Amino acid sequence: MAADVLTKSPEEQGTSGPNRRSPLRKPATWVAVVVFGFFFLNLAGVVGVPVADSFGTRWFTSWLPEGWTTRWYGEAWHEFGLGQVFWTTALVSVLVVAISVVLGVPAAYALARRDFPGHRLVLLLFLLPILVPPLTYGIPLATVLYKFHLAGTLSGVVLANLVPSVPFVVLTMTPFIEQIDPRIEAAARMCGARTWSVLLRVLAPLLVPGILAASVLVLVRTVGMFELTFLTAGPDSQTLVVALYYAVFSAGIRTQQSIDAMAVMYTLSMLVLLVIALRFVNPTQLVTRVREERGRD
Repeated sequence: MAADVLTKSPEEQGTSGPNRRSPLRKPATWVAVVVFGFFFLNLAGVVGVPVADSFGTRWFTSWLPEGWTTRWYGEAWHEFGLGQVFWTTALVSVLVVAISVVLGVPAAYALARRDFPGHRLVLLLFLLPILVPPLTYGIPLATVLYKFHLAGTLSGVVLANLVPSVPFVVLTMTPFIEQIDPRIEAAARMCGARTWSVLLRVLAPLLVPGILAASVLVLVRTVGMFELTFLTAGPDSQTLVVALYYAVFSAGIRTQQSIDAMAVMYTLSMLVLLVIALRFVNPTQLVTRVREERGRD
């Protein structure tokens, strides 16, 4: 018996020993199960109640609606003018993404390739609009936009959303650019390539994954940005999240099922964007790569 124990590997002895505790017996496992169960139960309630109400005919004292219908979605579409709202949301998001990439990629290149006095201070300034709550600088920003008659227009909404979006692109693109070997650019310049040729023909193809990742993240952020859009939007420049807020809290009587249908549309649009973002973006892996490259150097 002792000889059999001695011939076993340490891994085999550890898995079959009498002191080996099952994961289900550990208190930490049960705490994790309770915490995650409570979270998913609340999530199911928050999401499930509006979804069920948006399809229900009447729902007062029973556990489920008395009947089911899809007419609330059609009524919400016409009552709240969601065709115009979706168009405005898409237009604002595309403009913010395009301008943010055009401004943010060169700034990220300068931060990744140049070492100049105040480099850390510039990085801190880019971090501030992301770390500080949007309402903190949103009210002064809206005051300035109203002064120059830009608030209440599509241009004002785009300008307001650019304040956090451009730094977001800069901070997302900087690690991508740091992964590209500077010797590639040096070799292109030695072969006679000019600056624009290096940027467009050498760097641009290598930066496509980073630009795509930054664009998707900015798109998700812009569609879900409430504070800045709410402070600067007008009747014809509301995005979906602001229109949903007005549908709930503005004066007048509205059918609750229509509001819930509108909320479900907003949730589905955000869910689709988040799935796309997770398909193309892995920030943890990105940072790990940068650290590994620096460690090798």
